[in-house]
Amino acid sequence: MTSLEVRFPLSSVSSASPLSVDRLLAEVSEEPVDGRLVVGDERVRDFLVAFSRRLLKPDLARRHPELGSLGFFLRKAELARAVERLGDRPGSRRSPRGLVLHFPPANVDTIFVYSWALSALAGNHNIVRVSARSAGAAETVLEALNDVLADAHPAIAQTQRMITYDRDEATTAALIGACDLRVLWGGDASVNALRQHPVRPLTRDLAFPDRSSFATISVPGWQAATPAQRRAAADGFANDLYWFDQAACSSPRDLFWVGDAAAAQVARTEFADLLAEVVAQRGWVVDPAMAVEKYVSTYGLAATGAATRVAFAGNAVANVELSGLDDLQRHWLGAGTICHITIGSLAELAPAIQRKDQTLSQFGFTMPELDDFVTTLAGRGIDRIVPFGQALTFAGIWDGFDLLHEFTRIITIQA
Repeated sequence: MTSLEVRFPLSSVSSASPLSVDRLLAEVSEEPVDGRLVVGDERVRDFLVAFSRRLLKPDLARRHPELGSLGFFLRKAELARAVERLGDRPGSRRSPRGLVLHFPPANVDTIFVYSWALSALAGNHNIVRVSARSAGAAETVLEALNDVLADAHPAIAQTQRMITYDRDEATTAALIGACDLRVLWGGDASVNALRQHPVRPLTRDLAFPDRSSFATISVPGWQAATPAQRRAAADGFANDLYWFDQAACSSPRDLFWVGDAAAAQVARTEFADLLAEVVAQRGWVVDPAMAVEKYVSTYGLAATGAATRVAFAGNAVANVELSGLDDLQRHWLGAGTICHITIGSLAELAPAIQRKDQTLSQFGFTMPELDDFVTTLAGRGIDRIVPFGQALTFAGIWDGFDLLHEFTRIITIQA
């Protein structure tokens, strides 16, 4: 088996040299000297709050604005609300599951922190495999975690590990064979490959495979919006589109215009102008190699008849007019690619939704309209509906799972 590189905690003895799997498992399984972790453990809360404050400092916010969402997610009040929602009921108690093993994706390089933080808050010991391909924000996160470790309770360093190792099936199998819950992120193939490794009979899976997401604008809602609201919509949509290079599972690929076709065309023109302004002001650029990928993908859609029109606004934005709902694009076409479809109502969209469809970001709809749409869906798909700008904002309920619940087990008590 290959040796492991410990990325967090760097202050641990194990980080001084390459580490074996057996030694890692022995270290992380030890009980803290002053007592086991419990659900909502104050030692963990204090560490996460200190980490949150570090992420929200201006120097990090300027370099990686997406880390601001993570910082807000881990604020003291948010953690308290999360534990309160979990709450024990008379005759039952929540308990940690034990050792949780996380395999996060490389293309969204901060997602591992969310699942790890909630699992730690639930009182679990954790091992996170951080991809060797992770960079940028992931490296910044690891630096911040190690920065705040100096003032943390020793229990954090004893029970939490983030590691990197070269692909090695024997190492992966040994780690999986020791865990009580494995959290699997990534494409369908990656999730299925990890599931080939046997687990102990009581070990559970929490899997987040390939998902696809969309956006939608109410044409009457756009017409009724103020100029400031329209500008804010374009700004929020840009965040959803460009963070993580539009490769996250919750990044929108298709944009539905719901309403009269002629009015939708007018709204689209204004929206495109506003989006171009936002992109230019932020200085967002698309790598030339990625731009080539976009050209190949989008003109390929035109060649097959799935697209009736393709228009580029420089390298940053590609607008594609799809032939209809049968041609929805669920795979990645390149950063800044928007596939447009005009429909008369949300109800028309429902039959095209599949179980793998995750997020619908929206602008201009009322709560009753969205609630009626969920009723019409009848469980076909869509796990979350959020306003523009929040598609990539992680929440404790993800892909239909209440994560803090999943990271605990219930002990029932009768006298």
